[in-house]
Amino acid sequence: MKEIIIATKNPGKVKEFEALLSPIGFHVHSLLDYPDSIDVEETGVTFEENAILKAEAISEAYQRMTIADDSGLAIDYLGGRPGIFSARYAGPAKDDQANISQVLEELTGVKSMEDRSARFICALALSIPGQQTKTVVGTCEGYIAMKQQGENGFGYDPIFIVKGLNQTMASIPKEEKNRISHRAEAIKKILEVIKQI
Repeated sequence: MKEIIIATKNPGKVKEFEALLSPIGFHVHSLLDYPDSIDVEETGVTFEENAILKAEAISEAYQRMTIADDSGLAIDYLGGRPGIFSARYAGPAKDDQANISQVLEELTGVKSMEDRSARFICALALSIPGQQTKTVVGTCEGYIAMKQQGENGFGYDPIFIVKGLNQTMASIPKEEKNRISHRAEAIKKILEVIKQI
């Protein structure tokens, strides 16, 4: 079994990574397994920069292969917001429901689905001690729903309608989400990078 750390304390993200990495022989750890883990400040101005900061800091601290992600929602009508501030868009508490409410409020009066276009973006950084950090980006295109729908997922999933499916990310089965999500696309790309190493 190959050991890998996913640099997150978000149980939802950990499950997504486990579902995709365990079948190919990785034993997945997360920062939940390291109660004393360092808190890496996300000072980057892009998803990629923040992912690199986290991956390199954790990989160096524990001398293990580490994947870090920075991901979020970019809404065209809002000029790409919430972007890198997706997790704390409504304030520092990282409250999913408050963030959703903030987005829906800002889009009040925007009726056309074309004007509600958005995408989930996931940047992954792979850091291996003594090697150059590699990054990949995955996206999932869609639209912001008028109201919340679905019980699955986390974050903005209940208001993100996947393009071509006409369902929110929170309404589709987990297996389907793991196939089409921005994170799934990024993980497929990072797996190719791992295979080449």
